[in-house]
Amino acid sequence: MKMKEIRKQYQDEWVLIEYSKLDDDLNVIEGEVIAHSPNKDEIYQAQMKLQGRSLAIEYLGEIPEQEDLVVVL
Repeated sequence: MKMKEIRKQYQDEWVLIEYSKLDDDLNVIEGEVIAHSPNKDEIYQAQMKLQGRSLAIEYLGEIPEQEDLVVVL
């Protein structure tokens, strides 16, 4: 599934993607959604069970503005 379709289908959720294609900046272009949830802890638990695979975690919503929030890209 292309990332554009993933973004549309799983809006405002955390997704665990087994990617098949990345761009030069290591952004996911295409892959299979392994797990999705509004709760990031569920995604991290799913990731731990799938070590050794080509995985990416993405949040597909708008990042809220908070004084005590730091985002690393």
